[in-house]
Amino acid sequence: MLQQLYIKNFTLIDELEMTFHPGFSVITGETGAGKSIILGAIGLLLGQRADSKSIKSGRDRCVIEAHFDVSRYDLAAFFSERDIDYDATDCIMRRELTAAGKSRAFINDSPVPLTTMRELGSQLIDIHSQHQNLLLNKEDFQLEVVDILSGNNEPLQSYRLSFADYRKAVQSLNRLKDEIQRGHENEDFMLFQYQELDSAQLSVDEQSELEQESETMSHAEDIKSALYEADELMSGEDGIVSKLRSATSALEGISSVYPVVRELAERLENCHIELKDISGDVSRYTDAIDFDPAELERINERLDTLYHLEKKYHVETAAELITIRDDLQRQLSQIDNSDEAVAEQEKEVKRLRSICEEQAKELTRLRTQAARQVEASMRSYLIPLGIPNMRFEVKLSPKELSADGQDQISFLFSANTSTPLQPIAQVASGGEIARVMLSLKAMISGAVKLPTIIFDEIDTGVSGKIAEQMAHIMREMGDHDRQVISITHLPQIAALGTTHYKVYKEEGAEGTVSHTQQLNAEERVHEIAQMLSGENVTEAAINNAKELLKVKVKK
Repeated sequence: MLQQLYIKNFTLIDELEMTFHPGFSVITGETGAGKSIILGAIGLLLGQRADSKSIKSGRDRCVIEAHFDVSRYDLAAFFSERDIDYDATDCIMRRELTAAGKSRAFINDSPVPLTTMRELGSQLIDIHSQHQNLLLNKEDFQLEVVDILSGNNEPLQSYRLSFADYRKAVQSLNRLKDEIQRGHENEDFMLFQYQELDSAQLSVDEQSELEQESETMSHAEDIKSALYEADELMSGEDGIVSKLRSATSALEGISSVYPVVRELAERLENCHIELKDISGDVSRYTDAIDFDPAELERINERLDTLYHLEKKYHVETAAELITIRDDLQRQLSQIDNSDEAVAEQEKEVKRLRSICEEQAKELTRLRTQAARQVEASMRSYLIPLGIPNMRFEVKLSPKELSADGQDQISFLFSANTSTPLQPIAQVASGGEIARVMLSLKAMISGAVKLPTIIFDEIDTGVSGKIAEQMAHIMREMGDHDRQVISITHLPQIAALGTTHYKVYKEEGAEGTVSHTQQLNAEERVHEIAQMLSGENVTEAAINNAKELLKVKVKK
């Protein structure tokens, strides 16, 4: 619910602050006084495109800020998901524009993308303008109205989940058929590739092992020479092991008369044991090195085969070749079992479609009930609104399964008994469509928690008793702690507002400036009298205004 609106340096507005209340409020004022400017400012809070030309002449920045009570709208998750501070009783939306063309959006003082402001704004304010009357021409809007009034949110959400599963299954079936078709076209080539890779008898670690063996055999002479030299230095007649043995014996020989060398003798003995072990390993490695040209040729031929296959299949390892081989095997197996695979997937598609069709039937049943209620309610609204011979029908026609079911909704209308029912957007006048939209929103407001609704001159084309009846509908919509605001030129509507604001403009040193004022009881009498009689307010107009307001003002 909108609580406060602050506007600074926007078009003709220097600085303006308005406090709003629950119930039915009205905004009046002469044409050009600035009512549309206020709507434009609110539109910026709803994420509409900004234009630096909207900044008041001579100023470098404008600010539009609104405070909302969002405690009735279950929006905690919205704020949490976007990491925005949440205060249910004071949600602040702010938009700032600079003369340089920059625009910034804030929610509770946190900078946010304009899309986030637009998402939140759509849940808080609904501006109904003559442009919105065009929604009656859209089938999805008509379906949405029926769904809201049918109260089918849970079955509709359940259906949408089922339809999503069905659509995925259909997509999987189509992909399977495409793969099989491509497989049949390439089966001979795929079989050749598989046989080529399979006959290569690939293993994951073979290539690295062969590359190491090739490297070793290619340098066998150097390796054997180095090992022989090391072996001689360590285990020859005058080698390190023999000398270390002699050094150990010498120390052990004096350990009884010079005990301090016992530890050194033990350490040398440990080194002797380790070096003797190393010497044995070097000797074995020396004997193991044996250059075999035939084996080296075999290894290199095998590596050439692997390198050739890797280059051919654009990979770098034998493991990747194995993956390609296994995938070819899977595709060939799929081709061989294609009929069974398609039949199985078609069975799954059929099963999921059957679930969707059953759930869609329930949606149709609920929508049919709601359609009859809409028809009856439209008669109860539109006949008092000056269309006594109206006929209104909500036509449901079957259509192919879709994300919202299998019902096509069409609003049919006739303003008199002699004209056949036709789609409402084709036959209803502007004034009739405005009354239909008001009636629909009145019905919806009784079914769901609507945001603040602002009606922008919905009374265009009506007057007198019809206008008064429209005002009663809007006032009823504003009951039960709801909020409806109407911008109007008609005194009959202005008189039924629980709160009345006047927009006016003044000429000052800096040019024309728009202002607003919340009117008290006496001021309302004068404003409505002026709406009745024009600039020169007559006594008769005063009395008429009092009658409309049903109040007595002390003189």
